[in-house]
Amino acid sequence: MLADEAAPHRVVVLALDGVYPFELGIPNRVFGSAAGKYEVTTCSIDGGPVRSAADFAIAVAHDSRALEAAETVVLPACDISMTLSGTLPQPVLDAFARIRPGARIVAICTGAFIAAAAGLLDGRPATTHWNQAERFRRIFPSVRLDPDVLYVDDGDVLTSAGAAAGLDVCLHLVRRDHGSAVANAVARRCVVPPWRDGGQAQYIEQPVPPATSAGTAAARQWALENLRSPLTVEELAERARMSKRTFARRFRDEVGMSPGRWLIQQRVFRARHLLETTDLTVDRIAGEVGFATGTSLRQHLVESIGVAPQTYRRTFRAEAAVTRRTVA
Repeated sequence: MLADEAAPHRVVVLALDGVYPFELGIPNRVFGSAAGKYEVTTCSIDGGPVRSAADFAIAVAHDSRALEAAETVVLPACDISMTLSGTLPQPVLDAFARIRPGARIVAICTGAFIAAAAGLLDGRPATTHWNQAERFRRIFPSVRLDPDVLYVDDGDVLTSAGAAAGLDVCLHLVRRDHGSAVANAVARRCVVPPWRDGGQAQYIEQPVPPATSAGTAAARQWALENLRSPLTVEELAERARMSKRTFARRFRDEVGMSPGRWLIQQRVFRARHLLETTDLTVDRIAGEVGFATGTSLRQHLVESIGVAPQTYRRTFRAEAAVTRRTVA
């Protein structure tokens, strides 16, 4: 989490030729909705207009010198033809050389190609748009690509899947930096969900079920309302009026993961919220979200985000204390 609430965190978005306008606008829209906690600047290589992937150019007021002050650099989706040889043009490499050590890098969609060609993803986990996954693997075999997730947070380098997954990764950063209350407020201002279920596997083109077929959405909503109960796949299938096998297949088609994995994910997400916003004990929180014991909650939280419940809570409470001192 960010330690200094007094000064806005400096985010610089690098617009390269062939940039996708939607992805280019995501950082400003999300970080700019966080009540002054971020300062967002957009730059191009030379400060001149940038050719977009649409039928218009984009005027940019800053050149790559803006990267020198960046605490977070965002690489939106753009024309990946410059990366097909596995390297970047010299002007782009020169721009990357301006990024100071320790700056956080966020690649949205095919922006992962730019990050990989700059050598930032070697040996690291990453994702990109599902329909470019095979090409990405061929060009950058040293990157541990996971094409089934919405984003990958590897600490100082984050990558997202296609298009709207840029919203997910930026909201995730707001939540990581300032907690769920701020991220939820940003999501409301942007009129998007603060957390989306599943991964991008659910968006890969596949045969559409017959119009008369029921989905699993109602069963999922019921599960979210009853997380503290020891839910089973059989119960969810019964709510959806399907056989267990049909329900599990339909669930994976719609959500991109198994019902069991999804339930664990939702319980961990709810537990994180309670750790951030309440003084409930770990055992009590475990009961509230449907884990049998506090030990089970600890295990799943560590597997999910790499820290124990009390460590997670101390981190957020320390940030809240900084916020209170700053306001005072």
